[in-house]
Amino acid sequence: MRTAVVILNWNGRHWLERFLPGVVERSSGADIVVADNGSTDGSVEWLMTHQPGVRCIRLERNLGFAGGYNEALRQVDADRYVLLNSDVEVSPGWVDHLNAYLDKHPDMAACQPKVLDQAHPDRFEHAGAAGGYIDRNGYPFCRGRIFEITEQDHGQYNDEREVFWATGACLLIRAEAFHAVGGFDADLFAHMEEIDLCWRLRRAGWRIGYTSAAVVHHVGGGALGYGSPRKTYLNFRNSLIVLTRNLHLRLWWAHVLRRLLLDGFAAVKFLLEGHGRHSWQVVRAHWHYFARLPRLVRERQVSFTHHRSPDLTGFYHRSIAYDRFILGHKHFDQLDASAFEGPTPSR
Repeated sequence: MRTAVVILNWNGRHWLERFLPGVVERSSGADIVVADNGSTDGSVEWLMTHQPGVRCIRLERNLGFAGGYNEALRQVDADRYVLLNSDVEVSPGWVDHLNAYLDKHPDMAACQPKVLDQAHPDRFEHAGAAGGYIDRNGYPFCRGRIFEITEQDHGQYNDEREVFWATGACLLIRAEAFHAVGGFDADLFAHMEEIDLCWRLRRAGWRIGYTSAAVVHHVGGGALGYGSPRKTYLNFRNSLIVLTRNLHLRLWWAHVLRRLLLDGFAAVKFLLEGHGRHSWQVVRAHWHYFARLPRLVRERQVSFTHHRSPDLTGFYHRSIAYDRFILGHKHFDQLDASAFEGPTPSR
């Protein structure tokens, strides 16, 4: 079983200098590949000089996370891919633990490790934490992270289990599954693309998993900072696209309308907090979503004709926004366990 660790890089030379040597040292048995997304900071030159044993795939321009990986993985001959952010510090045996988990679960397309904050190793990191979930309005959250709140890690998620989605910051995925569903949606560019991919994999009959046996530490926001208005735009636009394309419910449009209303409240909140640029990005996100809506509806009709309704283990039939901002829930164990589809997630 051949595994390739593929790191997508865009002007991240400082992250490569800091973390790539550890990836090379701690990923025995796996091929290491850096796919460069048209960097202009000397990343490729540094790689050729300091890590000549690492294969470099040079892309002519920045195709984003989704398009960059789609193009790079067409050029990687492996049975399994590990998609790894350049700002991730890996631990010994991490690849072996991820592979062992997929070996035990042949019906799982992909899995993720426990993702901790590199700067605060006792806390979960925003992107992925201990496995991803999604609510009825398309808002993602994780065991260990609800919106901006991350939990301290005291072993509460030391387990193995099925989740709804797995993080793109560190994702082991079967090559056959990735290509069978068409890879990432390149139009998403970045953010929410792994959730869209996992949802489509589910609709094709696959499952998604998490194992705490593998641990990585993620800086987060390495390519696009958490406070970036561009990130706000991509998250709000892509959430609506993913929800419209994949939501299985007959009245899917009612959930989209409710999501649009909730986004409006978020835009007002940004404005009242003095973040006018972020408020404007929500408006832009909606504008571009409506421009794409006719095509999305056509894609949805074709997709649901050819794919069955997915196993929705991990789907949350409540509003995580209501639970967080009205009820004040900050930790995963405060959520309504009966509202989850499938087996109740461990606390």
